[in-house]
Amino acid sequence: MEDRPNVRDPDVQKLVDTAPFFVGLPEEAIGSATCHAVTRTHPSNQVILLENDWGGSVYFILDGWVKIRTYNLDGKEVTLNIIGKGEVFGEMAALDEVPRSTDVITLTPTKISSLPSQDFVDLIRNEALAGVRLAQLMATRLRQVNRRLRLREADSVSRVADTILFLAEGQGKTSDQGTEIPNLPHRELSSLSGLARETVTRVLTKLEKKGLIARDQDVLRIPDMQALERAIT
Repeated sequence: MEDRPNVRDPDVQKLVDTAPFFVGLPEEAIGSATCHAVTRTHPSNQVILLENDWGGSVYFILDGWVKIRTYNLDGKEVTLNIIGKGEVFGEMAALDEVPRSTDVITLTPTKISSLPSQDFVDLIRNEALAGVRLAQLMATRLRQVNRRLRLREADSVSRVADTILFLAEGQGKTSDQGTEIPNLPHRELSSLSGLARETVTRVLTKLEKKGLIARDQDVLRIPDMQALERAIT
């Protein structure tokens, strides 16, 4: 009898196809890293991780959006990041074996694959390219934090425009009408930009009147990314 080729589980195949992290890695290494992967679908507003939980898994988003949040000294929620399809979270706690430093909550119905932390760490240890990918991920997130800190003293239009561009650069989908991102609740844009929700609402209306964005129920569209970037002063 002829040997039958190895066929991946459909959820594992989608994980490999969706996450840029796995591109170019040897098939054997990918197989070892994903052999215990578990994929689940979560509704909106479901807590995936809580601050101070121990890091037993690393998570890859197959569909949907999640927010990374913490709280300031006054107990006010602060959104640190919003990430979506193809991105990874939970890797820091897996690497340094300390409790998690943030909460992770779904913003939309979201499909997530989780890998045991040890499988992920073994992949990093054994495959140089995986280590490079992780270093690139850390560098990107550090640049994002620096960018947001620099804009904390900017005017409200600049801060909202930068928040939209930040989301579009990470997760925007190109269409004939421009770049599209989910039309997230104003409270999420408020927390991410550090502005009051009422201010965010006013700025979005102003940007829409200028033709820099267009909105419907589910989608926020940016007709011209460069034009929106010019709104940042």
